[in-house]
Amino acid sequence: MAEAYICLGSNLGDKRATIAQALDRLARAADIVVKARSGDYRTPPWGKLDQDWFVNACACIETPLTPEALLAQCLDVERQLGRERRERWGPRVIDIDLLTYDDRAMATESLTLPHPHLTQRAFVLVPLAEIAPTLEINGRSVADWLAALDFAGIERMAP
Repeated sequence: MAEAYICLGSNLGDKRATIAQALDRLARAADIVVKARSGDYRTPPWGKLDQDWFVNACACIETPLTPEALLAQCLDVERQLGRERRERWGPRVIDIDLLTYDDRAMATESLTLPHPHLTQRAFVLVPLAEIAPTLEINGRSVADWLAALDFAGIERMAP
């Protein structure tokens, strides 16, 4: 079994409900166990700033799936929930990113691990630090990466 971390985000519709549905669908898959889940965080848009705020959360999962098969499962859940890829960093009903998969480093046409922008995105590191502050990414802990970023405007939402 491998341990993987994912980040989920939404800024269209009922954002929190969509993230909960995505995690539920992943948890119902035969080969995925959700071990831990962060709270929901209200985060400002990143990349493309003229859009609504996001809800982001991270989860730790256990799976025997390969990284590619796990990514395919995440993309399938995105499709089930109505994700349409129209604009880079644009509005989305759901986004599920595979952040890490054990200690594996890899780069293929469809998948790079660890996620190539993980250490630059406070909207990912804040919820990830809630469930895995000591997780090592490129030789530094999540907490150390986060300490180097501005995470103003990111707020944990009430349960």
